[in-house]
Amino acid sequence: MTVHFSKDHEWVDASNADTAIVGITQHAQDALGDVVFVDLPAVGSTLAQGEVAGVVESVKAASDVYMPVSGEIVEVNEQLRADPSLANSDPMGAGWFFKVRLANAGELASLMDEAAYQAFATAA
Repeated sequence: MTVHFSKDHEWVDASNADTAIVGITQHAQDALGDVVFVDLPAVGSTLAQGEVAGVVESVKAASDVYMPVSGEIVEVNEQLRADPSLANSDPMGAGWFFKVRLANAGELASLMDEAAYQAFATAA
């Protein structure tokens, strides 16, 4: 698994050459608390890196989910929409948010690897 992390606490699994899976990190779900609602982007929409792709709401707060890479949304996690607690119980697995067809794979280089992200999240 080739996972990259954003400063906005999203992860990107770019194992597939042209389509990446995106979700929120363990750190993000820890900070949010119990997730009760997710607003996912529309399939077919094209978003730029850094744009708001959705919202995650918890019992404590609501937080935007940002596009860690530019591209077209090709699938959303309907299981997550039905059971938002998946973002808490398995944020890096069954709790993924959406899949994106990469517009520019080079943007992955602007993201952190796991060690850099852990250092960033711990310092925050």
